[in-house]
Amino acid sequence: MAVEKQVGSVWTRPRKGREQPALTREQIVAEAVALLDAEGMDALTMRQLGARLNAGATSLYRHVANRDELIELVVDEVYGEIRVPELADPAAWRTATEECAQSLRAMILRHPWMASTLGQVGLSYLGPNVMRLNDGLVGLFEAGGFPAAETGDAISALMSYVVGMGITEAAWLAMLARSGQTEREFVADLRPAAEEAAKDYPRFRQDDWDDDPVERRERKFRYGLERVLDGLATRRDA
Repeated sequence: MAVEKQVGSVWTRPRKGREQPALTREQIVAEAVALLDAEGMDALTMRQLGARLNAGATSLYRHVANRDELIELVVDEVYGEIRVPELADPAAWRTATEECAQSLRAMILRHPWMASTLGQVGLSYLGPNVMRLNDGLVGLFEAGGFPAAETGDAISALMSYVVGMGITEAAWLAMLARSGQTEREFVADLRPAAEEAAKDYPRFRQDDWDDDPVERRERKFRYGLERVLDGLATRRDA
């Protein structure tokens, strides 16, 4: 007789009916997010999380089968922070889409550990917050007048840009945190070596060393986002 195989994901495994009263999955996930924000992905172990919750690792396993499932849960949890505006006027599609893109980027920057996580989160796209986000984006693009046949690809293009830029920034911020320096201090220390490395490559020269580094990151993100939206707008208008 064939044995039915389950896909290894928290979203495909039935949730146990009885939970330990003193500890819930929601508490576990909230504490895991706090641990990740404070110490990063390497610090996330079932033992350390249990210690923060004053519970043994065995207690956690009543709610989460393994660390991979926990990561799926925390990723879905922080995706719940992303705002997708309701769109009443199709003419406001671009503004609403920019708001959503900035909300996604802000979420990633609040949780820099996402940089090392998004490529290895299993079936996180089955989580309720990710599903709500995707449904909201489809509604936003449909209300904005996008052709139904292109909506999925258009959303994918937008999300790929924002996530790609976001995790690059998050990795940079995580490195800054490890250095113990401010962004301006780190850039100032880096400048001599970078200018020396670029001296034989005049086309690679950087002329914005004196700019505020936070404003520089914001400018670069917005430039790319506007170009992506320019391209999507041509398809929408067509």
